[in-house]
Amino acid sequence: MTNANQSGSNIPALGVGTFRLKDDEAYNSVSMALEVGFRHIDTAQIYGNEEAVGRAIKDSAVAREEIFVTTKVWNDKLNKAKFVNSVKESLTKLQLSYVDLLLIHWPSPENGESMEEYLGELLRVKQMGLTKEIGISNFTIAQIEQAVSILGNGVIATNQIEVHPYLTNEKVRAVCNTHGIKVTGYMPFAVGKVLKDDTILNIADKHGVSAAEVVVAWELAHDLVTIPSSTKRKNLETNFTAQQLRLDADDIAKIDALDRGDRQAAPDFSPAWD
Repeated sequence: MTNANQSGSNIPALGVGTFRLKDDEAYNSVSMALEVGFRHIDTAQIYGNEEAVGRAIKDSAVAREEIFVTTKVWNDKLNKAKFVNSVKESLTKLQLSYVDLLLIHWPSPENGESMEEYLGELLRVKQMGLTKEIGISNFTIAQIEQAVSILGNGVIATNQIEVHPYLTNEKVRAVCNTHGIKVTGYMPFAVGKVLKDDTILNIADKHGVSAAEVVVAWELAHDLVTIPSSTKRKNLETNFTAQQLRLDADDIAKIDALDRGDRQAAPDFSPAWD
């Protein structure tokens, strides 16, 4: 459900992630992505690549206002002392005066700060004009409810969570939907695992496309934003053309049925997952 009150409705549905990409690899990936046609770039303080991402954006022929940039605040900055300065530092690295979306990367403050404190800082950064939209990432159902009770409805643009055919995360998605929070699904390929799945390969054969296109099209069919990453131009092109692929109801149901709770991102500071 997308409605006029949904803060995240202007997030481009398909973006490129930069997790694990460093230096020239990050620069080249973002440069190629922009050339291919992507207009949504996702990074984070902890990735250590904001500088490379920023250079790629600056060196691109694409105008800044056409590019949707997301970054995320790390766990040791979730307090009044460090939050705002960390965002200013991110903007300096990115060579931008604002980001389009700023997220709390994990609901796991290193020093046990309250959600009221760090969401208050997130809102403050928006009021300062350093970000256009604000959101959350890796929040559980209880944490989403708590965040909405603190910030109110219509303020949280997205909850960025792991979503792929082996982890469909439907309960969390449903709660986000109830609150008008757009879901961004990261790691859509489950680090390549789902690209070898027979069900997905059969659907790909049926449509004459790649497994990656099927997975991206499945995410988009569920009205998710998704941010696959790649360092190869051919794969970036394939991911981008997935927007044209229309899966039928049978395809979608078969992929939905692959869910097995196979989570890839589970650091030791993770919340208690739903």
